[in-house]
Amino acid sequence: MNYLITIIGPTAIGKTALSIALAQHFGCDIISCDSRQFFKEMKIGTAVPSDEELAGATHHFIQNKSIFESYSVGDFEQEALTKLVELFQKDDIQGRVGGSGLYVDAVLKGFDDFPDIDNSIRDEINAKFDDLGIEYLQQQLQELDSEYYNKLSVENPQTLQNPQRMKRFVEVCIGSGKPYSSFIGKRKNVRNFTPIVIGLEADRDVMYDRINQRVDIMLNEGLLAEAQSLYPNKHLNALQTVGYRELFDYFDRKTTLEFAIEQIKMNTRRFAKRQITWFKRTENVSWFDYLTDKKEIINSVNNTINNKETQIE
Repeated sequence: MNYLITIIGPTAIGKTALSIALAQHFGCDIISCDSRQFFKEMKIGTAVPSDEELAGATHHFIQNKSIFESYSVGDFEQEALTKLVELFQKDDIQGRVGGSGLYVDAVLKGFDDFPDIDNSIRDEINAKFDDLGIEYLQQQLQELDSEYYNKLSVENPQTLQNPQRMKRFVEVCIGSGKPYSSFIGKRKNVRNFTPIVIGLEADRDVMYDRINQRVDIMLNEGLLAEAQSLYPNKHLNALQTVGYRELFDYFDRKTTLEFAIEQIKMNTRRFAKRQITWFKRTENVSWFDYLTDKKEIINSVNNTINNKETQIE
């Protein structure tokens, strides 16, 4: 039987260190499912693992794309599953880590089937977006699928600011004549592995303090210069990301640098809260405090695998 050990949790909680410890113990690779660490131009602001950490285990899907490439969660699902088929031929235990809930779920559960959309509908939506902006998409989704709009408003409001995903929601609603949410949960995807999901958590004050420290570290490592180099391309979807958007406002002279830094910290804390909300809905997660000895977590994973193997026998 194949096993995919998946480590989830909010940003700055220690997922990378744990994933490397697990990879070294089980002799497996690590698939990253952090949706912004894919992009090679965004190293500091996305907290890409250090060279030393990357050398500690074989990683996949880190800095393997460019911000100029179109890359969706569906693309990632297919590429990650293909990579897992290859990796499971070498070892029946593999690892995965990341804080992007949608990308975690893409591999664990897959996506639902949606109808094909006529290109004319897509072209019309693109034209109206170019003319009216994100507000047009938000209004359309609110009218055509109020249930899903309200769900996003509470659980993942950042998605409402993502043009690529909002266009998809609206085109499905218009093209099918049905709410986008009506297609969710209808398809059952088969996977060739058994998931073992480990969650890391911490008290809110501790988590927020770790986030603030991480932002300070990023700034010391050159986040400002990295954001400045990306500023000419600030319109790209990949750059609609906490840590960059706030500095782009500073470059646009809309805010002071001090205010931009405080906004990065505040928005990252908000993002972490949304991550926790998402991951707490994930089924069959073994949750551990972030300070738990890694050996204890490794023993827990070993026991889970042994129990499942015994059940098979």
